[in-house]
Amino acid sequence: MDSYCLNSPSCGKGWGEVLYLASAYLAPVQYYTKLLHYPKIVIDRHEHYVKQSYRNRCNIAAANGIQALSIPTDKGSELKCAVKDMRIAPHADWQKNHWKSIEAAYNSTPFFEYYKDDFIPFYEKKWDFLFDFNTELQAVILNLLDINPNIEFSSEYETTFGISQKTPAGIDLREEIHPKKKSADTNFSPLPYYQVFDEKFGFIPNLSIIDLLFNMGNEALLVLYKSYCIFKKKL
Repeated sequence: MDSYCLNSPSCGKGWGEVLYLASAYLAPVQYYTKLLHYPKIVIDRHEHYVKQSYRNRCNIAAANGIQALSIPTDKGSELKCAVKDMRIAPHADWQKNHWKSIEAAYNSTPFFEYYKDDFIPFYEKKWDFLFDFNTELQAVILNLLDINPNIEFSSEYETTFGISQKTPAGIDLREEIHPKKKSADTNFSPLPYYQVFDEKFGFIPNLSIIDLLFNMGNEALLVLYKSYCIFKKKL
């Protein structure tokens, strides 16, 4: 069998260290490669909320190309608001619209029918706080992927990595994984996989994890392994 460089030094700089991530809505494949490979993840509850980031948005592959889905937030609390306190705006039918878009994009994928009942409740129940919604949704996805990462949540906003006695040396990717920035993450090399619209658009890398899950099912885990590190060894 193949072992795709778990615990291998060749998997990239930072293996064995603590990794700091932001909360994310249906995070991209890159984000989930980190949850799979790092021994300890800290998700920051206390950082300031940042607009137009994966904290409240995701990208899916729709019939007309990449489609961004954004959760509306309470505009009155956005300024210097800790992400744990950011409220979802009570107006607009965002849940209905998001699920309608997801269903339209993925209802013809091989595994949509298999997984859809796990996601529907998140688009029916009312949610007050963005962080709570993201966290509960992420837990379901991790279970579907059969990943059990060591995740902790921050007790304060940390800026002094490797200096503060309260915080061990760590890698800060809170702003590195971003929909509007080209990532400098050399440990992520997206492995192409089947996508329902690939004949029309070609392979689109680093979409939301649901694109990988609905298209590849239980093979999604293998794609995550191979997207993190190109090195592998035979056992």
